[in-house]
Formats: sequence, C-alpha cells, structure tokens
Amino acid sequence: MSHPNPGIVRAMRILQRVFQDYCGNLAVRLWNDETLCFNDAPQSATLVFDRARPLRDMILFRDPLRLAEAYFSGMVDVEGDIYEVLKLKDHLCSFSLSAREKTVFAVAALLLRDRAKAGDDDRVGYRRPWYSALLKRNGKEHNREAISYHYDVSNEFYGLWLDRQMVYSCAYFERPDQDLDQAQCNKLDLICRKLRLRPGERLLDIGCGWGALVLWAARHYGVHAHGVTLSRNQFEFGQRMIREQGLEHLVTLELKDYRDLAGEAGFDKIASVGMFEHVGLKNLPLYFRTVRRLLKPDGLFLNHGITHEEDGWEKCLTTQFINRYVFPDGELDRVSSIQGLMEESCFEILHVEALRPHYALTLRHWVKRLEERREEALRHTSESVYRVWRLYMAACAQAFEEGSLGVYQILAGPKGSHNWPEKME
Repeated sequence: MSHPNPGIVRAMRILQRVFQDYCGNLAVRLWNDETLCFNDAPQSATLVFDRARPLRDMILFRDPLRLAEAYFSGMVDVEGDIYEVLKLKDHLCSFSLSAREKTVFAVAALLLRDRAKAGDDDRVGYRRPWYSALLKRNGKEHNREAISYHYDVSNEFYGLWLDRQMVYSCAYFERPDQDLDQAQCNKLDLICRKLRLRPGERLLDIGCGWGALVLWAARHYGVHAHGVTLSRNQFEFGQRMIREQGLEHLVTLELKDYRDLAGEAGFDKIASVGMFEHVGLKNLPLYFRTVRRLLKPDGLFLNHGITHEEDGWEKCLTTQFINRYVFPDGELDRVSSIQGLMEESCFEILHVEALRPHYALTLRHWVKRLEERREEALRHTSESVYRVWRLYMAACAQAFEEGSLGVYQILAGPKGSHNWPEKME
C-alpha cells in the first residue's frame, strides 16, 4: 500500500522491522491513524504515536524511559491493556540490527519530522522532577521534600484507588478473589498478631501513612499507638480519623522524622511498613540503630519493605525510572543484606515471610481502580500525574510477578531477649 507522505512510509517500514520478532498482542497507530498489527491474534492494546518524535527517539535510542516520558507528556498514548505495552521494555532492549540496518534506520528515523504544534513539549502539563538527583543524598530536608513529592499529591487522589482505610502497602490475600478492603484488613491484623500486641502496650509506627495501622491496633488490640510521618496531608487526614473514631485517648500522630524521636526503650513494639525504602542504603545502619534505641529490651520490631534481586542500588532501567519519576529518594537491596544489617544492629531475626505474590495482586487492584476512576482522578490532579501512576504501578506489578522485586515482613527482637514463639491464631 502506498502513501503520499514519505514519513509515514518510512515509519511503517521501521515498525515492521522493529516488531518482526515481537510475540505480544500489540498494535501501533500512527499520527495519521494508520494502524499496524504484527500477528493474527486479537490485539489487546494499541500504542498510539501522536507525533513522529517519540517514534524517532525509540528507534535512535531504544530507551524505554524516553517512551515512558513521551507517554507522560501526551505524545504517546496507551489504549487497552497497559501490561501488554509494558512487554515492550524487554523487546526494545534486546532486539538486534545489523550494521547496515542500524545505518539505514538511523537515517530514516532522522528524516521523520513533525510539524510544529502548540504545546509539543508540554501536552498534558508534564514536568520532570528537577531535584530528583539531589534527593539521593537522603538528608532530613531532602527526605521531607521527597515524601511530599510522592505522598502529597492529594488525599482525594489516593482515596480513589486505595482501600477504605487508605493503606498504601502490600495487602494480604487469603484467596486470589478476595476484595482489596478485606485483604488490607488481613494485613493490618497479621502485623498486630506477629507483634503479639497486648492491651496497654506502646506501639510505634514509623512512617505511619494515613494512620491505618495505629488506628487498627488501638481499636482491636487496645494498645497506645503513636505514628510519625513526614507528609502533612497524611498527618492531617490521620488526625481527623482519630477524632472521628474517638481514639484520642489511645492514638497520637506526629509530623516528625524518625531520627528525631527522643528517648530510649520507650516502646514495647515497633512497626515500619513500606517506609524503609525511603531511608537510603547508607542510612540503614542508623535506621536500625534508632529502632533498637527506641525499643524495650524484650520488645518486637516488624519491618515490612520492598527488596530487589541485585546487591545495592546500581544504575539500571528500573532504578532510573523509580528515582526519576516516582520515589526520588528510593533505594532497595537484597533481603539477605537487610537481615545482615539488622543483625549488625543487635537484632535477632525471629520470622521472615515473603509476600511477593500479594503485592503483585495488590498493584493490579490499584491500577484497575485508578483506570476505572480516571475522570474523577483528573479532577484532583493532572493528566500527567495520572499517567505516571498508571504506568508506575503497572510496571511494579509486572516486576513483582517476574520476581525482580520482592517484599518481606521481617520480625525481630533485641539479641538475647526472651521473645518466646507464640502461635498466631
């Protein structure tokens, strides 16, 4: 089929070669509405190029991050199953061209040109976070800015896709078809039972989010619960929930960095759920020493956090994506390294549980709920923020399903303490 526009002809030839060995069920639609399918199976998703530039960049650089940024900025769109489009990541990084093909394709790609349009560089209000590289230092002020960047989008935005209690961490599914609200209740109760909470005990939740755990522990276990967060939005929401549930006598919150908590041995039990990913690898020894200082000699500490399959946090596609667009201060390590650091801080590891499949399912619930309420989401935030979160959570779901990311609950106590095992009923 011939086209009067030579740019379209070049684009189609390039795409046919790029997707020659692609096994997914993905269609590509160009800016003139020409659609290409690469196999006979039903297409579950369509990658839409509104402009020539992102296609040119995809060919010249084969960098999935450039394609992601084009999606955030509105020059590329995704219709249908976003998980299908995410399979492109590995394909773009692995497909090979001969030297002659590279030359021919580079020339053809360079010849792809767009007519100038208003807003080409800001089609949906997207701006890359300018300070993301600075936040890698993980100082107190930088951590505060990073937490604000991630969590202070708006409580209403998070409320559209989180469960009723606003739990922003891995749920615990007793069966795959269980609903998200019940699965998050399961998780909160699992933590309380692992910590063997008893009425009258003092519980500290480091990075308490919107307050779900401290509220649950006080209401169902009768403990005096204290939570700290760096997010003002979360703090104000949690304060309101405390008043509405009449738990002022049992629950307190502080807008405070965990490093600024004073005193020694002031808490019977300490939990940290989905927070230590923000600490920074170089600060983990201080983090665990601080927990050890605040915990009573016979207390218990539960650390719930994400890990990955590589030692340290070296530069790669995954780490760049997370730090550039979502968690400016996020750093992960192997679970074995985390346990080693805990032991160096005089903790004894009592119990370890992997929750990787649970987080994959949690994320799929979040993505589905966000997609279903897109129009409402856009009343609380920008199109670009919606796109960042949609792509980020879907990519994380795939990473957990593939095993490149993990999540573990590690229960520990001070070395030499008398924490006898108990059956969790």
